Amino acid sequence: MPGLRFAFGPFILDPEKGTLLRKGLPVPVGYRSILLLGALLKNPGEVVTKSALMDTAWQGMAVEEGNLSVQVGSLRKLLGTTAAGGDWIATVPRVGYRFTGAVETLIDAAGPSGQVAEPGPSIAVLPFTNLSDDNEQQYFAEGLAEDIITRLARLRSLFVTARNSSFTYRGKTADLKQIGRELGVRYVLDGSVRRSGHRLRIGAELSEASTGLQVWAERYDVDQADFFALQDQISESVIAAIEPRLYAAEHQRFESRAPDSLDAWGFVMRAMPYVWTWGSAQDIEKAQALLKRAVSVDPFYPRASSLLAWTHAARVQLGWADAADALATARSMAQRAIQRDADDPWAHFAAGYVHMVSRGYDQAVKELTEAIELNPSLAFAHTILGSTHGYGGMVDDGLHQCALAVRLSPRDFSQAGNFSTVGLCHFMAGRFAEAMQWERRAVELRPNFGTAWRTLVAAAGRAGDLDAARQALATAKRLHPSLSIEWVEKYHPIVKDRDRAAYIEGLRAAGLE
Repeated sequence: MPGLRFAFGPFILDPEKGTLLRKGLPVPVGYRSILLLGALLKNPGEVVTKSALMDTAWQGMAVEEGNLSVQVGSLRKLLGTTAAGGDWIATVPRVGYRFTGAVETLIDAAGPSGQVAEPGPSIAVLPFTNLSDDNEQQYFAEGLAEDIITRLARLRSLFVTARNSSFTYRGKTADLKQIGRELGVRYVLDGSVRRSGHRLRIGAELSEASTGLQVWAERYDVDQADFFALQDQISESVIAAIEPRLYAAEHQRFESRAPDSLDAWGFVMRAMPYVWTWGSAQDIEKAQALLKRAVSVDPFYPRASSLLAWTHAARVQLGWADAADALATARSMAQRAIQRDADDPWAHFAAGYVHMVSRGYDQAVKELTEAIELNPSLAFAHTILGSTHGYGGMVDDGLHQCALAVRLSPRDFSQAGNFSTVGLCHFMAGRFAEAMQWERRAVELRPNFGTAWRTLVAAAGRAGDLDAARQALATAKRLHPSLSIEWVEKYHPIVKDRDRAAYIEGLRAAGLE
């Protein structure tokens, strides 16, 4: 029956929407896991055979039984243990699996008691206001908010709106209730920064979005040498105010390894706006110049190395760099970042992207999944994981990750990347007209988004809209002068030969040689 949801313990599964909530908060979970969990919850206490589960999760696909074991293992890790300390999913040797817990079927939007559940602990961190006389210090105020988001997002029991959505309110006078409704959060944190010489005056205020009432506020007057310690102090205070039990159980999770130099941190914060533009080569060059300065100041700062690795791989994907040299450099940088801080989600995120561009599907999925495990609110990691699945031919998995990214960051300024990934997934599924629609949305937002233009060319060519294909090809060639069939065959991230051949067929129809 459409609309059925299943409640068990602190979780609610909505198979139709493809979402799993824990205490009202989204849980990062893969598409196959959603299908398998749904099959088990529909038959609680009963044995569901391996063949039935594999038919559910991989319908019409020839896969090894080991894939099922891996997915079930991931589900067990994700769900944790029951109140009695056992597994939610029991193995029936040589037969299948059985869901062991009590399950309640929900037919409407109300919770088990008939009341709509209040959202769990959730927060949006707005960019702090720069009160310094120097407008150039705006990066400092935004960087403070950026790092607080990163710290808070490490808590699995707290939903944190992604930076790209909360920062859309920069410089705007917005009603807290409106922000709460638009971002789906219970709390809003904002503040101000005044930097004078080596002194910092920082104010922070936490408010309840639904009422506008202040929950916590504090003023700090500190030396800039204490800046990173202050970030932890503000984060601790916010968590303690929102939910003391969260603070007691998980406060160590959001302690981040600070860079050795405030200058290195500043260069990274200045580079951030140029990293995700999906725009011009000049933007990436600006980002690289700033990130290289950060690395020169602090060679052991993982965030700087991670983002620099991303930019090298991005230049390859956009056709602006020699693949062999740039990807080798990017892999080395990403790996060094992981070695310096294995718990930094950005390091795994960058490594996953580099592997995706290199057609390393399995390794890309591994690293991106690790990034999401470390920071469940890292919306962009879901988008890139969606791209990885799209390039790997796992269309439904890709669309699922894109939907999760939108939930985490509904007002994301980098949503062109999400649109293009959705378009790629539709292309890979043979839905060429739909692919064209999504790629057009992507290039409308980012007119210099070469990856989206390429997929638009291929989709239009396969759809038989040759006028649109030729027009799109002209733009794609302008943005990527070396674009050719040979380049696509050698360097395009599509993993399987047959999928790449289908893509090339569309490009040939548009006139690419």
